[in-house]
Amino acid sequence: MAYRWPADTDFSLWELDVLDRDCSVCGRMMHICDHRYRRFHTLDGPVQLICKLNHCPDPACPGHAKTKSPELEMTLALPQMAIGWDVFCWIGHRRCSRHMAISLIQSELWDDYAIKLSDDAIDQYIRRYQAMLAARQQDPESLRRQYESVAEIILCIDGLQPEKGHETLYVVRELTQKRVWFAEPLLSATEDEVRRLITKAKEWAESLGTPVGLWMSDKQNAFVKAIAAEFPDVPHRYCDNHFLRDLAKPVLDADSHAKVQMRKKVRGLRTIEQAVLKRPKAKTQDEITPAAPEATGPAPAAANLSAAEVDPAGSVVLDYCAAVRGILNDDQGGPLEPPGLRMAAALNEVQESIRRNLAAKKGGSRRSNSAGYRDASSRAWTKSKSSKR
Repeated sequence: MAYRWPADTDFSLWELDVLDRDCSVCGRMMHICDHRYRRFHTLDGPVQLICKLNHCPDPACPGHAKTKSPELEMTLALPQMAIGWDVFCWIGHRRCSRHMAISLIQSELWDDYAIKLSDDAIDQYIRRYQAMLAARQQDPESLRRQYESVAEIILCIDGLQPEKGHETLYVVRELTQKRVWFAEPLLSATEDEVRRLITKAKEWAESLGTPVGLWMSDKQNAFVKAIAAEFPDVPHRYCDNHFLRDLAKPVLDADSHAKVQMRKKVRGLRTIEQAVLKRPKAKTQDEITPAAPEATGPAPAAANLSAAEVDPAGSVVLDYCAAVRGILNDDQGGPLEPPGLRMAAALNEVQESIRRNLAAKKGGSRRSNSAGYRDASSRAWTKSKSSKR
């Protein structure tokens, strides 16, 4: 669908002409036969591009029927796109490097550059960016340049399954340069299917002329047999992450059970929040006299009241509830940092903070006494982010 530009859009006019104007058939100088107009967004503002189209002036020449476009047009924007290369790369960088959501990319484009794009358009641009990125990752010349000074290659293979029931994506990665070589979805992890990927990795290594010094995997039977068949003299080691995870499985099971028990015990957060939010509403109704005409109108719902309308004591309670909810939702972590242990420690800190607040005198500093729950929530959030990385 064509992009709809607002009527008051202020465009910068750019003109492009053909650089090489010699006819490729007869060698005569080509003439301008038509113009093509297109518009697209750039980070510096909207642009209207005027492309001068050329063809051979001799009707008898086969080049007369062929129209030549300006060579520089492709360096500014892809065909049939409403954005230039700078906006295209800007979107791709924020999606692939910063992992920003489409809605956030959309709002930032509008706020910073006044570029309005739909969710579908941004999603389509991201898909094209990913396709180009994958093609670049597999470019033979780029690979050779990167591995010129590498003495040996260390390869690993693993399967990623985003959702149960979906096909698994098997990824082959080179560890010395931390580069994904290729990835393919497989419906079944049979020995023949896996061996096809191992054979492809072998062909890549041979094309680079660099020996493979080590293979790493989770030691699935298909991986073991395929690597032994294609790389008989290359050591195959167990991935330390999988090894540690399998070794710590009993601990993680006990930790998971402890989390379930803690979540069963810490309940009723929503009930507490609703009770706090209803308090200003009840006060307002008491102040209204029966003769007031406003009393006949519908009262606002308690859920619509914001924390800013709650008294200071109620705000502290809402903050405690938010902190506890964040602690209970923290599921990130591995064998070295079980999330259940972190959850228990953070909940204990919140409990101690509540006790200090209850024991504080009326004139004491409640803000300083309630700092414990903020520290607990902050530590849980920081550890969650570091675990994700």
